[in-house]
Amino acid sequence: MQNKLIGYVMILAVLLFGGLGTVQAAGAAKASNPEAAKVEKMIAVADKARKRAASVEGEWRDVGKMLKKAKAALAKGDYKTAKKLAAKAKSQSEMGYKQAVAQKDLKMPSYLKY
Repeated sequence: MQNKLIGYVMILAVLLFGGLGTVQAAGAAKASNPEAAKVEKMIAVADKARKRAASVEGEWRDVGKMLKKAKAALAKGDYKTAKKLAAKAKSQSEMGYKQAVAQKDLKMPSYLKY
C-alpha cells in the first residue's frame, strides 16, 4: 500500500515538473524572439489606447475582441495577424476617443430631445 502511494507521488511529481519545463521553454523561446516582443508591445499599446477611449466612454464595440484575437494569434506564433489586429484595435481606440471628446458637448436641437 505504501509503495503504491510513493509510486503515485513520484508519477505526479514527474508530470508536474515536466509540464513546468515545457511552459518555461515556451516562454524562453518567446522572449528570445524579437518579433514576438515587438508584437507584444504593440498589443500593450493598443490596450492602453482602448483604456483611454473607455475612460471617456468612447470604446468601440469590437476593439476588445480584436485584442483578444491578437493575443491568441501571438500565442500561436502568427505574428502577421497579431500585428494587423493590434494596429487596427489601436486605430479604432484612438478614433473612439476623439469621437467621444468631440461629441461631449454636442448640443441637440429641441425637436430631437426625448
